Amino acid sequence: MSSEMSPEPREATPGQAGAEPLCFADAATAQMERLVADFGRMYRERNEALQEVARAHHEALLRLSLAAEFKDDDTGVHIVRIGYLAEALALMLGERADSAAMLRRAAPMHDVGKIGIADGVLKKPGPLAPDERVAMNRHPEIGAAILGQSRIPLFQLAASIALSHHERWDGRGYPHGLACEAIPLAGRIVAVVDFIDALTMSRCYRPAYDDEQALEMLAEQSGAAFDPRVVDAFIAHAGQLLALRDRLNAARPSFAELVATV
Repeated sequence: MSSEMSPEPREATPGQAGAEPLCFADAATAQMERLVADFGRMYRERNEALQEVARAHHEALLRLSLAAEFKDDDTGVHIVRIGYLAEALALMLGERADSAAMLRRAAPMHDVGKIGIADGVLKKPGPLAPDERVAMNRHPEIGAAILGQSRIPLFQLAASIALSHHERWDGRGYPHGLACEAIPLAGRIVAVVDFIDALTMSRCYRPAYDDEQALEMLAEQSGAAFDPRVVDAFIAHAGQLLALRDRLNAARPSFAELVATV
């Protein structure tokens, strides 16, 4: 008796039931690729939106800083110099380039709190009375309040600088009497840059000091008002830093250029 041979298994052709698992896998892969592409686009759009919000905040805060500065200096160039000089000094101290660049963007907002100080105090030609000094010494806290509790790193740094740039190395500064390295490094850098820049510009209550006098006064305050390491770095590189100041005075970067750095 002859036995029937079992038929050889045949490969499934498209449209047959055996092809369904392969087609399903292809469709699932394509769907996953579309989802990944969609998420990538959403992520880029989210980042672009956040960047635009950060730029808008930066512009608004810089405008407030300029308004505060115009109360004390009708050119507004002081805040530009503070940013670029702080960046240069940070690099001379060995800070990373990205950290120094962030400092350049944040430092111009250091005195934004002066927007809340009465002109009669801010522009008084003589010594301040005790109550006027109390009012003046509130501007770091006002500045930190204006900058707010932002989650954006730039504004966190700006708030820290606003709050700490009048602290002293010896602990006799304000508003919190911090001493030595308890003062954020950014605040210590801006304190030195602001001191030199303020001394070498004319104010309503005094003429400008020349560069040599200002550097001597800075050296005298090393270890008292200012971090000795930051002072030493500034004095060691004074020629470069003062030349940068002079170039900024000549070029005067525009407000749009400042905002574009966010």
